[in-house]
Amino acid sequence: MPTVREVTYDLFRKHSMTTMFGNPGSTELPMLQDYPDDFEYVLGLQEAAVVGMADGYAQATGRPSLVNLHTAPGLGNAVGAIFNAQANHSPVVITVGQQVRAQIGIQANLTNRDAIRVADPYVKFAYEPARAEDVPQALARAIHLATLPPKGPVMVSIPMDDWDMEMSATDAALIVARDVEGGSGPDRAAIAALAERLAGASNPVLIAGPDIDASGAWDEAIRLAESQSLPVWASPAPGGGRIGFPERHTSFRGILPPAIGPAGQSLEGHDLVLVVGSSVFPYYPYLPGPFLPEGTDLVAITSDPDEAARAPMGDAIVGDVKLALNDLNDLLEDSDRPAPESIGDPPVPEESDPVSPSMVHSILRRTLPEDGIAVLEAPSATLSFRSQMRISNPGSYFFGAGGGLGFGLSAAVGVQMAHPERQVVCVIGEGSVQYAVTAFWTAATYRVPVVFLVERNEEYAILKWFQDIEQLTGSPGLDLPALDTAAIASGYGIESTVARTPEEIEAALSDAFGATDGPRLIEVPVSKGISLF
Repeated sequence: MPTVREVTYDLFRKHSMTTMFGNPGSTELPMLQDYPDDFEYVLGLQEAAVVGMADGYAQATGRPSLVNLHTAPGLGNAVGAIFNAQANHSPVVITVGQQVRAQIGIQANLTNRDAIRVADPYVKFAYEPARAEDVPQALARAIHLATLPPKGPVMVSIPMDDWDMEMSATDAALIVARDVEGGSGPDRAAIAALAERLAGASNPVLIAGPDIDASGAWDEAIRLAESQSLPVWASPAPGGGRIGFPERHTSFRGILPPAIGPAGQSLEGHDLVLVVGSSVFPYYPYLPGPFLPEGTDLVAITSDPDEAARAPMGDAIVGDVKLALNDLNDLLEDSDRPAPESIGDPPVPEESDPVSPSMVHSILRRTLPEDGIAVLEAPSATLSFRSQMRISNPGSYFFGAGGGLGFGLSAAVGVQMAHPERQVVCVIGEGSVQYAVTAFWTAATYRVPVVFLVERNEEYAILKWFQDIEQLTGSPGLDLPALDTAAIASGYGIESTVARTPEEIEAALSDAFGATDGPRLIEVPVSKGISLF
């Protein structure tokens, strides 16, 4: 009869989960014993970075990724990254070690007490099997749930003495063989009613959310916007982990403000707002006002029932975004509304010393290969990045939708491992680096050719902006003097340089993007404050 370990690895093979991200401890060693030759173990030096790498890998491949964590301490270290994975709708499958069953009741050292409660608020499924023989079934259930809409992280706690137990070969074969397909279609009557409302609207607008990209509905969104002459806003940046519409398209208007009052004001003049693939809306900070202008209706299409239920206004249709847009497009005839006017080219940055983030992003736009991928975690420069870069290819932008720092650096390593044929650049602040700094070691050790572009402003500029918005004064801990990221990265084995002028920045980026022998880091001192354009 097969062992639990053998069945589990067969299950992982079935779902193409042969790359495991982990930081092992004593409770995980029995799972990793005689590690299969056809699997790769990607070692991270801290659990939050491990989950972040798996998050980026899962989003970039569109498949579930596999994480191995060390009992209670490892799971505790990873919770912030699991929170981000939840917000990103990322199918991360997490295995967590546990004490041997004979010692769980007496809470021997390293027992993960109430194991499922730690992760429970942030995962779709948290479970510890009652018997060793139930481990493969629990993992299969976790994989299926992680990949069904809305996708999200899952966690299974596994006692360390379960792996060598034998189980029924018949049961094992049934567990491994199963497929569970997602993609539930929307209600056709609801889509037909929406088509009538859209055709009859005088000035409708489309809000494009991250699930358009995640569901592979990029072309369907473009078709809808063009056939119906829709101006298109991106969903608010803090909650938009991906880009759902090409931002160099003539229909694109910009990013919807993330606060209630400003968002409502931005929608003035539109009688129908169609939100696709986004919650309504990921608001922050709190700036009150009308949710919608008077006389404006809203309809959302989302694969997430919770997003549909919690929205403060409008109607919602729950279903796979790609299927919904396909059905909607098929019911609509081309509109005779005038096409939206283009917002034009990005604004030209002004010269300054130190350079502005806008100048850095303008140079990056010229040098990044056309099929390049950007992972962003520079909160004070997010709007500048989007304004200058105007990313217009699917699967080319990743951002931590949860708002917790630590996603960018580690996710960029995972994204680059998922797409070795495409250049990944991680645009990140020097403060954000510290939340996942150990991912530098993984990038260097596995020769992952990601380029880290660190914008050093020596402050938490976004927090100073929030302080002003909230009319507060005197908050401590908002400055970051003497934080030399280039030196830190060099210590991890990454070739690093500091570039200060536009000419130095362009030369450094061009050189780094041509390299394939491992990661590079470019640190750029930039001006302080929020950069909007």
